[in-house]
Amino acid sequence: MKKIILDENEIPKEWYNIQADLKTPLDPPLNPKTKEPIGPEDLKAIFPMGLIKQEVSQERYIPIPEEVREIYRIWRPSPLYRAERLEKALKTPAKIYFKWEGVSPPGSHKPNSAVAQAYYNMKEGVERIATETGAGQWGSSLAFATQIFGIKCRVYMVKCSYEQKPYRRVLMENWGAEVFSSPTNLTNVGKEILRRDPNTSGSLGMAISEAVEDAATHEDTNYALGSVLNHVVLHQTIIGLEMKKQFEAIDEYPDIVVGCVGGGSNFSGACFPFVRDKIVGDKPDLKIVSVEPLACPTLTKGEYRYDFGDSVGLTPFLKMYTLGHTFVPAAIHAGGLRYHGDSPLLCKLTKDGYMEAVAYYQNEVFEAAELFVRTEGFVVAPEAAHAVKAAIDFAKMCKQKNEEKIIVFANSGHGHFDLSAYDAYHNHQIQDYTHSEESIKKAISQLPDI
Repeated sequence: MKKIILDENEIPKEWYNIQADLKTPLDPPLNPKTKEPIGPEDLKAIFPMGLIKQEVSQERYIPIPEEVREIYRIWRPSPLYRAERLEKALKTPAKIYFKWEGVSPPGSHKPNSAVAQAYYNMKEGVERIATETGAGQWGSSLAFATQIFGIKCRVYMVKCSYEQKPYRRVLMENWGAEVFSSPTNLTNVGKEILRRDPNTSGSLGMAISEAVEDAATHEDTNYALGSVLNHVVLHQTIIGLEMKKQFEAIDEYPDIVVGCVGGGSNFSGACFPFVRDKIVGDKPDLKIVSVEPLACPTLTKGEYRYDFGDSVGLTPFLKMYTLGHTFVPAAIHAGGLRYHGDSPLLCKLTKDGYMEAVAYYQNEVFEAAELFVRTEGFVVAPEAAHAVKAAIDFAKMCKQKNEEKIIVFANSGHGHFDLSAYDAYHNHQIQDYTHSEESIKKAISQLPDI
């Protein structure tokens, strides 16, 4: 295994904002009552102004505060590995690289934004933050970050993941956070969802609704989102910026960039600095591929429409690929990929043809992850395993065509809290879920008419 590392002083000093390089502007979020574009004032109830400015900024590069970079130094720069043993096992002429974000204290890429969001909230005197989490990676990252900056934290964790991953909850509690299985009886939204379906497995959309209500009804509380929004994917571009430096250090450049997608922060963060090269024409043949579960096929089967970002309609309308805000995905182990929509920026770039999407079943994803752990040694999260599967598939294509392409995938986090999922796979207990066209059409039919 070949490892490409950077020195601490090479941690990027600015985040990259892809909005500055879009050929046409991003469709704005809309006020659900007036259907007019929302402004900064509309967001002040739940976000600090520092993040609101980043959300709407058209500046290409935004400085990273030194206080944030100081925390980043705990685990950044993260390593870029060449998976030579995996290449050998596949007998492929391709080179396979992966950017390893599992080195952060919470074990994933999520602290790249959690630290920044906690910092901007702290600077504006916010005492408490409410949030949602799917598999627990975002919740544990925000718990870590709020502990550092002296802010209280409440996490609404999707019910199926709360039950599947109890040690993620313990990790959050170690950092001082309150953690509740969502939907709860703590919010009006949660009570209504449970009234309609007491046995629901929960969803990210439901948990978002609860966290937004919590923030909107407590004066001392703001809301923090772990993916989707522009300022979140902005913070994550530190991954791709580092990756570009690492490839420059070995005088190489990828032909294919791959990453898993739930809301889109990990994939966007890794690929946006490379997408810029494609937009400006420097790398027109670069292939950029997002990977999602067939159990929640947002990009591959959803519609590009305005929709709520949550399940019950508390958020602004966002233009994105969506399965409909009422869509409830199957309770797969990749809880972080169970979201009905995606980042508006990622969706626009997909719609405009700069990237494409593929979807896989659970069992084939775990099969790929097992090959990866037995060749490279890393146990990856079920979410990241989707990117492993795609990278392996592209490497096999290279073998068939005898092409020496360079493949890199965003390896978003470790699977040390997901061993029960691997145990289920070993015991042939993993189900391959798909949703009927009828169920998807039914959810999409309930989209707002805009």
